[in-house]
Amino acid sequence: MYAGNVLSLAACAVLGHTAGRAVPFRLTAPLLAIGGYVVVGALGTQRSDVRYLALCMVHVLGDNDLAVWWYPLVSALWAAALAAAAVLALTAYRRATALLPLAAALGAAVLLVQTGDGLLRDNPLSHRQVCDTSTTPDICVNATYPDMLPEVARALSGLTGRLEGVPNLPVRYEDLWRDPHQGEAQLPNLSPIGWNAVRGQATDPERYAWEAAHMLVRQDCATEPSAQRIRVTDEAVLRWLAPDPLSARIREDFVTRARQEGDTKELARLRAEDQAYARLTAMNDGERRSWLGRYFATAAECGPKPSEVPSL
Repeated sequence: MYAGNVLSLAACAVLGHTAGRAVPFRLTAPLLAIGGYVVVGALGTQRSDVRYLALCMVHVLGDNDLAVWWYPLVSALWAAALAAAAVLALTAYRRATALLPLAAALGAAVLLVQTGDGLLRDNPLSHRQVCDTSTTPDICVNATYPDMLPEVARALSGLTGRLEGVPNLPVRYEDLWRDPHQGEAQLPNLSPIGWNAVRGQATDPERYAWEAAHMLVRQDCATEPSAQRIRVTDEAVLRWLAPDPLSARIREDFVTRARQEGDTKELARLRAEDQAYARLTAMNDGERRSWLGRYFATAAECGPKPSEVPSL
């Protein structure tokens, strides 16, 4: 797949150079780049099988499927033959010779479109996980990138350390392309590799831990609980589980704006959150574990009664 992408990119470069020779105009390069981006992007987002003409773009996200072995070769042929046809049409003594690579490009395009979803087969690894059971909760990552497990465990070590000994938690963080089962929490996205993880390391471990903590705190609800006290408690738990510099800066901005606008209701809410967070922080370890256990017994419910959620 990588070789096919490299050849496709090289073919695009040749096409661009050829267009520049054919139309020596200052705006040729940027217009061609924008046009190529739009065309390839439009092809890649099509629901029809035409999307497989988008230069080795089988999937942008995930590793659910594997391409058949010949797909990168035919995709590269499709792009390279187009480039060769353009070069010959511009430079050959007999321009009719460009018809041969053009025919090869059309043949590759027909094969790609007619094969369609047959270019892909299910990746059995995408339905499996590798897990670290020494943490609380267990941490599982998709078996398509098992080498990321130690890095994920390291990024979440502060969170799992704070949760050690707390009852009523999900059993594990899961990383499969499905909704979590009862007793599971969704692991924040690692894929596509290159965004949240680069060269086997999380790009922002603190933010990743915050996202993981957010998965434990009433995060699947379409609407927030009606009682403000519950929302204040949720926010205090999230802040304590995974301190995050970005969230702290955003909170400071909220406070500043509320003061400037004289929004007393918002200031009161933020003050209540600070007080709840301070009370949670001031508890000793035993008290906090007990309190968090009672909290997590209700954390998966979207509309709990205020009396069911322990207060701070």
